[in-house]
Amino acid sequence: MGQARDVVAKYFAAFNAGDTAGMLECLSDDVAHHVNEGQVRRGKELFEAFCAHMSRCYRENLTDMVVFESEDGSRAAAEFTVNGTYLETDEGLPEARGQTYRLPAGSFFSLDGGKISRVVTYYNLADWTAQVS
Repeated sequence: MGQARDVVAKYFAAFNAGDTAGMLECLSDDVAHHVNEGQVRRGKELFEAFCAHMSRCYRENLTDMVVFESEDGSRAAAEFTVNGTYLETDEGLPEARGQTYRLPAGSFFSLDGGKISRVVTYYNLADWTAQVS
């Protein structure tokens, strides 16, 4: 496995462990976090705040992980399944009642100096909404 794949694998292992600090270790200070159907958040502080919000509203575990890396190691991608529980109502979304969901998803990464400098995650929000409604 190349360096980019190693960093992405470490990032997702930290995610599955609920280890936000471990995820932050994988990121550059000026990371650009492209939230699914949301705004771009720049920097570790906003990334950490996003993780705190997500942990409050959702419990998720990623399975079926496949990580790809560009030949030069500057970019990577991952395909996976999100297995989750909706814990607390998220603003503008259906009411949370402990519903479970299972979604295919993907993330794209740019890497610089052995750190993730860009994270983009995509999943089908309409599919999620149908599962929890």
